[in-house]
Amino acid sequence: MERMQRIVKASVLYRALFALCLWFGRQWQGSGVIQWFPPPPTRLERAESESSIFTRLWRRLHRGLSEIYEVLHLRKLFAGSVFQKCWLWAGAAAALAPILPNGGKGVMLIDCGANVECTSEYLLQFAFMGSFYSKHILGCANPRVGLLNNGTEETKGTELQKQAYTLLKRVSDEGRINFIGNIEGSAALSGEVDVIVTDGFTGNIMLKSCEGMIKFLMGQLKGVFLSSTKNKLAALTLKGDFAKLKDMMDVNKVGGTALLGISKPVIKAHGSSNDEAIFSAIRQAVQFARAGVIEEIEKNIDYMRLPAGAAKTEE
Repeated sequence: MERMQRIVKASVLYRALFALCLWFGRQWQGSGVIQWFPPPPTRLERAESESSIFTRLWRRLHRGLSEIYEVLHLRKLFAGSVFQKCWLWAGAAAALAPILPNGGKGVMLIDCGANVECTSEYLLQFAFMGSFYSKHILGCANPRVGLLNNGTEETKGTELQKQAYTLLKRVSDEGRINFIGNIEGSAALSGEVDVIVTDGFTGNIMLKSCEGMIKFLMGQLKGVFLSSTKNKLAALTLKGDFAKLKDMMDVNKVGGTALLGISKPVIKAHGSSNDEAIFSAIRQAVQFARAGVIEEIEKNIDYMRLPAGAAKTEE
């Protein structure tokens, strides 16, 4: 009975805290400091806000931690990050930006699920944020930005891709980013591009397709090596090289996906992450916090707008 009373009291407290956060969020939205994207949460999302994700984010934020990693449902993590962290500037859109293997430093895919529907301005923001992250984390001096499309011609794609191409080409001509044009999915992992810009719906399909293809190919290779005594002997000579290939394709070595566009580093780890993946996510969060990506984005918000409001600020 006493335990039940504590649970009820805690539930009431969490509801009160959430209501207060929601009220402040609406006030800020009205004053133009924060623009909600997506819109303010539905009744279901408000109920989810009382889950442990919000509690953990709240506690960690107010304990002064500079990085957060979570193994959570994406919608809960995204909503929680919005409530506790907020956008870097009005009109911004946060984006998930995983690093895919390409045989080199890796290639960033932005967005891959945070924004199912996007505007051309959001894709422009993704290109800037991806460039900053690629520069600081992957070590690309002048990241090559490509727009994912169904062809390389300027006229390809839907109205969204055409408008985004025009904006990206404009800022590229001004020297603000290194836009190389449209790229097809077949060239995404070829090493020709460092940042792939797309909407969250298309990016998520591409990400899951890549994951599925990697699992299929690794399984087929394993089957070939174990199919006969001759192949097993051949596998022994290739064991070291095959291990390197497996490590390059292993999502557990990466750790998680950075959520860009908010004021604190947040890493989203996969729901099926093992202990190695969690370790990698923590390491990635520390690297993200120390790299100065968010600070550079904050200092160059005006530079990322159209037209450019200020000269780029270097670290």
